[in-house]
Amino acid sequence: MKKTNILFIITDDQGYWSLGSYGNKDSITPTLDRLANDGARFENFFCVSPVCSPARASIFTGRIPSQHGVHDWIDAEKIEQLGKIEPDFIKNQSTFIDVLSKNGYTTCLSGKWHLGEASQTPECFDYWYAHKYGGGSYYNAPMYEYGLLKQEPKYITDAITDYALEFLETKTATDKPFYLNMNFTAPHAPWGENQHPQELRDLFKDCSFESCPIESTHPWLIDVVFDGLNLIERQKILTSYFASLVSVDRNIQRVLDVLEKQGELENTLIIFTSDNGMNMGHHGIYGKGNGTSPQNMYDTSIKVPFFMNHLNTIKSYVYDNLYSHYDIRHTILEYVGLGDTIENKLVLPGSSFNSILNTQQENDNHIVVYDEYGPVRMIRTKEWKYIHRYPDGPHELYHLSEDIDEKSNLINDKALEQIKLQLRQKLTEWFVKYVNPEIDGAQLPIYGGGQTELAGSWGSENDTTFGRYDSKFKFPTDQQL
Repeated sequence: MKKTNILFIITDDQGYWSLGSYGNKDSITPTLDRLANDGARFENFFCVSPVCSPARASIFTGRIPSQHGVHDWIDAEKIEQLGKIEPDFIKNQSTFIDVLSKNGYTTCLSGKWHLGEASQTPECFDYWYAHKYGGGSYYNAPMYEYGLLKQEPKYITDAITDYALEFLETKTATDKPFYLNMNFTAPHAPWGENQHPQELRDLFKDCSFESCPIESTHPWLIDVVFDGLNLIERQKILTSYFASLVSVDRNIQRVLDVLEKQGELENTLIIFTSDNGMNMGHHGIYGKGNGTSPQNMYDTSIKVPFFMNHLNTIKSYVYDNLYSHYDIRHTILEYVGLGDTIENKLVLPGSSFNSILNTQQENDNHIVVYDEYGPVRMIRTKEWKYIHRYPDGPHELYHLSEDIDEKSNLINDKALEQIKLQLRQKLTEWFVKYVNPEIDGAQLPIYGGGQTELAGSWGSENDTTFGRYDSKFKFPTDQQL
C-alpha cells in the first residue's frame, strides 16, 4: 500500500485572523476556507518564535530556538555584504523531512527556506527551488534552482506554484509517495502598489478592512514608516496584504486541481500554516514580534492559522486546545506511520496530536504553550499569559479569559502576585529542561535586527552576530506598560 503523500504549505507573516474560516469578513480565500472547514481546524495554534527563521527551524526540527540556534531572522544580504559564506544554520540537525526522505519519499521545496545556504540543495530534498534571501520584491525575485541563481520574472507566488506543478507532473511517472513544501513569501512586505497584480488589488478598492483595527501607534514601534499612517496609506498597505493572499488561495486551487486530475488528492495530507503571526494595525503595530523594541509576544504576533485536510480521512472539526509548531514534526511522522529517531537522544518539547484527528477528543496535555525570542520568553495557558524579559524586564501579565485583546497589563497588580510567581516558575522550569546552555537565547544580545552567524559558542561570539534596530524610543519600564 502506497504511503500518504504530504502537501505542506507555509505562508509568511500571516495572522490567524486573516482567513474567512477564522472569522475574517474582508478576506477572499475560498479555497483555504474550504480546506479549513472541511478538515481539522485549530483555533489556538502558535509559532515557537514570532519571526520567520527561528519559527521555520522549529517547524522542521521540532526544536525550540535555544536548541537549534536560529534565534532571529537570517540576514542573508548582510552576510553577502560582509563577504562571508552563508552557513547552513541547521546543519546536522535532524528534520522530519530527513526521516521522510530516508523512508522512500520524493521531496520537493518550492519557495522560501530562509535557514541558510540556499544555493545548496539539502540532502533531504530531491527538488529544490529556493529564494536566495527569504523575501523581497514580488517580481524578479532571486531564486536558486539546484544551485543555479536566476532572476524570476514572474510574480513570485505564481512561480512558486509553477515549480510545484512541474514537480507533480514529474511525479506521475513513479509510485513513490511525495512530500511537497510550498513556502510562499506572501503576504510578507513589500506592499507597494506595483508589487501585486492590479486585478487582485482592485478586488479590495471599496474594502474598509474592518478586520484591521485603527489604533494609536504602539509606544515601542520601531519602523517610523508605520508611525501615524493616514487612511490613504493604510488602505494601500492593506490592499496589497489581502491581494497577495488571494493569489496564494488561487494558486493552491491550481495544485488541488492537478492532484485531483492525477487521482492523488484522496491520498494526500494537506497541511497549512504560517511561520508566525502578524499585526496589521493590531496594537498599533504593522509587524510581528520584532515590530517593536523590545520584541513583543502578543497573540497577533504568535498565533497562526493551522489546519489539516485529508479527503475522506480527516473529519471536519474545530479544535480549541493550545498547540504549537513544535508539535508538527511528531504529528506528521506518526500520521504516516514512521518512527522518529532524534540525534544524541535530544529531548524535544512537542508531542503528536495525531490521535485526536479521528476521535475529536482533546486531552489536557496541550493546555500550555511556550515561546521565546532571544531574551523574551512567554508562557500561555487558556486563561493567562506571562511574558518575561531577561535580565530584568519589563514583564507582562494578561488575564486572557477576561482580556483576550491583551489591553490591560496586570504585572503590577499585587493581588495577582501568586499567579505571576506560579507562571514564572513553570516558565523557568520548562526552559531549563529544554535549553542548550551553549546557545541559550536568554543570554544572547538578540534584539530583532537579524542574525549573520551561528549563535553562542557555536559561532564566533562576536558583536555582529545579531543586528540591532535603532529605536527612537527609550526602553520602557514595567510602570510604563
